[in-house]
Amino acid sequence: MVEIFKTNVVSHRQAEKLLAILQQYFPHYEMNFVLDDIDKVLRVEGGDLQIEHIQEALRKNGFICEVLI
Repeated sequence: MVEIFKTNVVSHRQAEKLLAILQQYFPHYEMNFVLDDIDKVLRVEGGDLQIEHIQEALRKNGFICEVLI
């Protein structure tokens, strides 16, 4: 399963920090940011994605994270 999120992450430094945090919570997911996309996309791939937990992890770190439809 793949889910795409719109974020307000703007720098590679922020993205790297968030990916490190997310990998601690979700070690079996493949994740990456696409910051040159207008929506500053976070792409997450894995089985049984915990969408709300991913969103909450970003929010706790001060970032917006919405599922793109």
